[in-house]
Amino acid sequence: MSGAEWLVANGLESLLQRAEQVLERLEPWLPEPVAEIDWSRCPAARWQRSGSQGVLRALQVRLDLRLEDLLGVDRQRTLLERNTRQFVACLPANHALLWGARGTGKSSLVRALLAAHASDGLRLIEIERDDLADLPRVVEALAGRPERFVLFCDDLSFEAGEGDYRVLKSVLDGSLEQAPDNVLLYATSNRRHLMPERLSDNLGWQQVDGEVHPSEAVEDKVALSDRFGLWLSFYPFTQGEYLQVVRHWIEVLAAGCELSWTWSDELEREAIRWAQGRGNRNGRCAYQFARQWVGQALLVS
Repeated sequence: MSGAEWLVANGLESLLQRAEQVLERLEPWLPEPVAEIDWSRCPAARWQRSGSQGVLRALQVRLDLRLEDLLGVDRQRTLLERNTRQFVACLPANHALLWGARGTGKSSLVRALLAAHASDGLRLIEIERDDLADLPRVVEALAGRPERFVLFCDDLSFEAGEGDYRVLKSVLDGSLEQAPDNVLLYATSNRRHLMPERLSDNLGWQQVDGEVHPSEAVEDKVALSDRFGLWLSFYPFTQGEYLQVVRHWIEVLAAGCELSWTWSDELEREAIRWAQGRGNRNGRCAYQFARQWVGQALLVS
């Protein structure tokens, strides 16, 4: 080997070593490779932003929550389950907005529907409120697939001045491009119209021939929630409904642990004090009390 050839070979080897060192330093910053989702085995996924791009990542979910476990929301459960069955059967169905008091089972109802209909082809995709700008890309990726996809946005709301809600309006109803019929959007919110409503919105109202004409600001806010064909309202539980849910969850949890127990006045008073300490009565509070009580009973047994 001539001197020139030796220098070239040595220089190339040195360059390759430096390139490997640079790649080792960059590797922790590179996005992880994402495997393509096998929808025949995966019932749920989450849309996850990665820089300027986004990917669907498979989720490991438990399908053990039953519709029968959701008490105190019988009417809401019946209506959403019927809408979901229509969707799974490739029949016309509506986007759904579940709004109302916190902890009353809005999110749990959607997850219970996935458990009930996963074997029928229903799939759930979680998308964060901050990623709604990616909705057109998500919908495009699902078009033409045989599965039926519910896009689930939990705790959806917008502040005044935010423009992301216009993307949502376009995807739901209003875009020139027809959305695929294998995609529905289910959203939960604590706000009826998804946006804050203020007294100042009503300052421009006028009385004309006995009619009240709302201002354009109000019309714009209502127009978003109007895109959802199915509205389901959730309200705080009465004390009787709360205690019914407490008793149900203690029964379920105790049966799984083979714990013997009986309902008593003392247990009822303890459950009421638990709710009073949190300032609300709802399904989440009832479930948390049941877990605490069963765990404590097992600890001392």
